Amino acid sequence: MNKKILILGSVFGLFAIAIGAFAAHGLKPKTSVQAMHSFETGVRYQMYHALLLLIIGNIGGVSEKNKKIIFYLISVGVLFFSGSIFALATNTLTTIDFKVIGFITPLGGLLLIIAWLILLINFVKSYKN
Repeated sequence: MNKKILILGSVFGLFAIAIGAFAAHGLKPKTSVQAMHSFETGVRYQMYHALLLLIIGNIGGVSEKNKKIIFYLISVGVLFFSGSIFALATNTLTTIDFKVIGFITPLGGLLLIIAWLILLINFVKSYKN
């Protein structure tokens, strides 16, 4: 499981850098300030969770069962949260109306929160004195 976690963390980090650079250089002149702020939020949260996956893949104290749950929550959470933000922020540049998927942004955020909560509970349980 650690290998999958580390690979996904690396992929999310790689794409956060690439997407962020694309936005800074390619999207900035074509979108509103508000859209750029939203896009940057998506990139930032993707990178936060890429780093979290790299940490989880390298530490003990988290059960394999919880690592697997956290892996899936973060995978789907980042895709829903950041992915929908990327789509919504570029909505004016495409012929596709991404506003219909706006409901998955908070769902993705909720999945990320649950992943952090599971991690917290795991740490509290495993480091009880």
